[in-house]
Amino acid sequence: MSLFTGVSVITNGKHCTTSAVDTGTNSGYHLLVVKDYLRTLQEIRNGEMISSGPFMIGGHQWGIHYCPNGYEQSSTDYISCYIGTYNVDIEEAVKVHVGFSFVDQVEYQKPKCIGASEPRSFSTKFHGWGSEKFMKRDALERSTHLKDNCFTIRCDIMVCKDPNTQDVGATMSDIGQHLDYLLQNKVGADVTFEVSGETFPAHRCVLAARSSVFMAQLFGPMKEGTTSSVIQIKDMEAKVFKDLLSFIYTGSCLHLEEDGKEEEDVERVMWLHDLFVAADRYDLPRLKFLCEELLSEHIGVSSVASTLALAEQHHCRKLRETCLKFIQVQSPPCLEKVMATDGWEHITTTYPSVLNELIAKLASNQKDNKRKR
Repeated sequence: MSLFTGVSVITNGKHCTTSAVDTGTNSGYHLLVVKDYLRTLQEIRNGEMISSGPFMIGGHQWGIHYCPNGYEQSSTDYISCYIGTYNVDIEEAVKVHVGFSFVDQVEYQKPKCIGASEPRSFSTKFHGWGSEKFMKRDALERSTHLKDNCFTIRCDIMVCKDPNTQDVGATMSDIGQHLDYLLQNKVGADVTFEVSGETFPAHRCVLAARSSVFMAQLFGPMKEGTTSSVIQIKDMEAKVFKDLLSFIYTGSCLHLEEDGKEEEDVERVMWLHDLFVAADRYDLPRLKFLCEELLSEHIGVSSVASTLALAEQHHCRKLRETCLKFIQVQSPPCLEKVMATDGWEHITTTYPSVLNELIAKLASNQKDNKRKR
């Protein structure tokens, strides 16, 4: 069980105060609150960081390092987050699972999720590790993570005390590898799906264990056909169904984990749309959440209207607010481009209430700007 070990608060651009609690456990999390985010951008340059005070987990002192303008030259458009030890005399390497997330990203904070991450080695020679491109700044600024110029990062740490003992992360990793072997080699497959002309052998029990929809289709009142029958999946591309199966079997998806390209990568955005719909269709909340997070980071002028329509259709409040916030801050030329997209036409004809809300927000912004003048 992961226990709260304290909080560090950044104020006045670069001043950080830390309150820490030694829980005496090997698993814990620490919160880093960044107040006056914009001021940190002005006062801390690329390659510089603000560090928390020390906190204890697993018998070692740790600290979080925050780089508002990125740590490397290649990450100047991102915020970077690192974890390091204050102990400089670690004789034997310590294996640690580390996870960075925003405080409201609860899906990333489950012990199984943290434990499934690749363990990192900390020692006298190597006492730091982190996420150089934790999140692109412009994506953060239009997200719901940033509220009143403030956001909170959660750092989860799981220390593996005995490197020779198989830990949660290794167990989870092995399970994913073993199930992926079954999927790729079709060993014991007892059901076949046909999607866009391609066939996909799979295992009923695995599907049913992961998805309530598959449970109903394969074993419940919605049971389709016999063991030898081929189940037709309509309105879905084969690539999307393949990625859906991969997530069901392994809990991850290679294409989701790839580094994002430019925000206006239309092909990737459309794939995320389709995978999001598939996740919702088969009741896979974690996959749906991951797609929602990535869509929030990839919003652009050409895709924001279609993403907003998707959020409205599937009742995703956070994604909806992120889209509206993005549109609000656009200049008139960009707004014209947004309004020229097919997604905008879909919004106006299908979701007029969203259009009315957006018009009200834009009018409010205009009034505020006039007052400032």
